[in-house]
Amino acid sequence: MIPIASITNIAPHGFHQVVILFLIGIIVGFLSGLLGKGGSAIATPALQVFGGIAPYIALASPLPMSLTNAVSGSIAYYKERLLHKQVILLTLYWGVPGTILGSYISKFVGGKMLMIFTAIFVCVLGISFLIPMFVKIPSMATTSLELTDNPPVWKTVTIALSVGLLSGLLANGGGVLFAPLFIRWLKMPTKQAMATSLIVAGGLALPGTLVHWWLGHIDWWVVLILSVGSIPSAYLGAKAAIKMKSQTLEIIFGTMLIIFGLYDIYFSLK
Repeated sequence: MIPIASITNIAPHGFHQVVILFLIGIIVGFLSGLLGKGGSAIATPALQVFGGIAPYIALASPLPMSLTNAVSGSIAYYKERLLHKQVILLTLYWGVPGTILGSYISKFVGGKMLMIFTAIFVCVLGISFLIPMFVKIPSMATTSLELTDNPPVWKTVTIALSVGLLSGLLANGGGVLFAPLFIRWLKMPTKQAMATSLIVAGGLALPGTLVHWWLGHIDWWVVLILSVGSIPSAYLGAKAAIKMKSQTLEIIFGTMLIIFGLYDIYFSLK
């Protein structure tokens, strides 16, 4: 039986709000394809700050969009043979249970606390990509694996389990977490890491979507409007990423994460 909460959260939106949500979808979709993210980490603060969406709805409603973004962006990446099949399969296999558990636990944590935790974590990740511009750190050195190399299985499983739990807890597909960890810890080439992360984020968004739908956290009108804008732009973002230099991608990635994270912290605390 479908819970009543999951039905009553579907509500009409005014024209002005629809336009804002559509524009958010376009921007998030492009950045999703460009940076290998499902889009939740960017969409969540944007929905709350600019769209006037309640915290829990802003956290969970971008999850279904991660699925459509993954399909759209992966088409471009697949043509360039940038998807790492072993990492995708291992991460999905071990990450799904963690995502389900994290999604269930999220209902016991306040929405404001989740928003602040998400924003702080996003800022930290963003900073990690800009640090190498000023300080040479061995662990952040340029990736050494070739496109055909397989990283250690235990490292992939560790990332899958830990990020899966956090992804479910924060209603985030995990792209914001997987991409930097694939680059830093698995030493995957930047573009391959982002392409692989996009697929994984979309796959892990499915169980999280089902759980948060059951908990009544998803507004399907918001999902529809976001997806209409994000599907074509995610493909264009992936095409742009393929043509960019890896260092440029990392700088854009880190800068955008810091901007959105700081703005959301300010909005949540004021």
